[in-house]
Amino acid sequence: MVKYDDEGSLLRPLRALSFLTKPAITEPLVPRPAAEGYRGFHLNEHQRCVGCSSCQKICDNAAITMIEVSELANDKLNGIRNLRPAIDYGRCCWCALCVDICPTGSLSLSKEYVHTCTQEDIDSYFMMPGEVGMHGTFVGKGWQKSETSDLLDLQRKPMGERPAAQRIDSFDEIVNGFSAQQAEAEASRCVQCGMCHDACPTGMDAPEYIRSIFEGELEQAVRWIYQTNPFSHVCGRVCTHRCEDACSIGVRGTPLAIRWLKRYAMDHVSHQRVLQITQEQKPSHLSARKIAVVGAGPAGLTAAWDLSRMGHQVVVFEARKNPGGMPRYGIPEYRLPYEMLDRDIEVITAMGVEIRCGVEIGSEITVDQLHQEYDAVVLAIGLHLGRSTRIPGSDHEHVKKAVDLLRQVTDEGSIEVPQEVVVIGGGNVAMDIARTVARMQKQQWGEVRTVVTALEDQENFLADPEEVREAAEEGVLICPSRGPQACVIENGQLQSLKTWGVCSIFDESGRFAPHFDENDEQCHAAGMVIEAIGQMADSEILLGDEITERLEWNRGRLQIDENCRTSESWLWAAGDCVNGPDVVHAVADGHRVASSIDEVLKHA
Repeated sequence: MVKYDDEGSLLRPLRALSFLTKPAITEPLVPRPAAEGYRGFHLNEHQRCVGCSSCQKICDNAAITMIEVSELANDKLNGIRNLRPAIDYGRCCWCALCVDICPTGSLSLSKEYVHTCTQEDIDSYFMMPGEVGMHGTFVGKGWQKSETSDLLDLQRKPMGERPAAQRIDSFDEIVNGFSAQQAEAEASRCVQCGMCHDACPTGMDAPEYIRSIFEGELEQAVRWIYQTNPFSHVCGRVCTHRCEDACSIGVRGTPLAIRWLKRYAMDHVSHQRVLQITQEQKPSHLSARKIAVVGAGPAGLTAAWDLSRMGHQVVVFEARKNPGGMPRYGIPEYRLPYEMLDRDIEVITAMGVEIRCGVEIGSEITVDQLHQEYDAVVLAIGLHLGRSTRIPGSDHEHVKKAVDLLRQVTDEGSIEVPQEVVVIGGGNVAMDIARTVARMQKQQWGEVRTVVTALEDQENFLADPEEVREAAEEGVLICPSRGPQACVIENGQLQSLKTWGVCSIFDESGRFAPHFDENDEQCHAAGMVIEAIGQMADSEILLGDEITERLEWNRGRLQIDENCRTSESWLWAAGDCVNGPDVVHAVADGHRVASSIDEVLKHA
């Protein structure tokens, strides 16, 4: 007997005939509910998404394209791009890696899985997901980022520092720096989105050097760093790190420690090797063009470094006995060891830049003479003059400017301080001088009795939060929302600083117009009052009356164009003296100046 269900039977196909007389069964076209965590079409919350492109980079099938959405915010300085992912469902395999990598958590998969189109409408498989699904009808979220599927490490590796009790009586560096293990672990958190690159004033290739650190290729990391920043040791310690503010990891967690990673790479490649690496950029041919730079700070020396790499001859004139500008004469060594600053400067001079220290422009040689002897002149003179509150008694001999005292400490190593000191100001300079004075008090008097008064409440201090925290740890008393009214003088002796409580700092139109509560009065005992409310440049004396009158000014600062060029075609200005105090912005100015001068000289 033949068994029709035997595998391989020749008669088996005849079984299909038995279905001819049976009624058809049709399933309904309505989609059935999908399971929890189903991987359907994508959803994206556009207001949470920052356009970082991490989803695009991780997609192995090249199914994601970033599309510009003009009506969305495009604020790269704060880590927001007006780009949003669009999905090609002819390529997507629904692996959900894009969801698991998304730094903001805006991307997810829905429970929607049915989509039909005609042959003429084949492009409908390419779509930009929104919050309501493929067809504008929200059917519920499916696969979402969870603790077990999140591919990101949201917490930065802690940076060790010396305890306050150990650091208060010396100027040894506070921060320990990363170990190799810590640096590799911190670098592994990077998703290579490039938001840091967009936000950096110098356009630094941070993702590239971070990847090199992760791979253990520190010399390659140094090469990436020196593509854009000759002040690498300095910025590895005191950069204002706008890049970290823009880091996409910081949306849900703490941003990468980009500044500390730069420091790690620089500290772990020998200085001699750094010099050899940077010499790879030295030009093979020199031009006959000569450029004079006034001021050996970050802006001036960066411009000089760039111009030297372009083949031009550069001479830098510096009034003080050592180069370095405000980083040397305005930042204490516990934040920036000057040995590290000297390493950066040696890299610049090794490129062929000549620095002449102790030369005062305006007295020994004039700017007009520089104009006659050089093809271009750059002013990068920093902000070495302190501003005064002009309150009653502020002209007393024991009322000092913060920048003057910081410069004195650099030059002399120490200053005499009284037992009680009050600092006016809430910025980084105020914290720097307060912590410097606290160390001097500890050495000279055995205790810290330094007070900082500021207009702002503590949550809105202009100083970096870690500066305020470390100052308090070192015994500095922080008094927020206090407005200085007078330096109290009795029998010719400074006794105290009188302050009133601050009701508001700005008026309804946003102008600076502090309003005080006269009934909330305090007197802070002081043998010295230090004003740290801002700095200014001494450019008018340096330039001379004739040139000063020809130049255009903006509230006491030189007016420049987008390339840092003044109204005099031969004169450029850059750095703190035109943009305010910030090392990395000064470096960026130096790049712009060099590029502008080189372009002008090429066509001269």
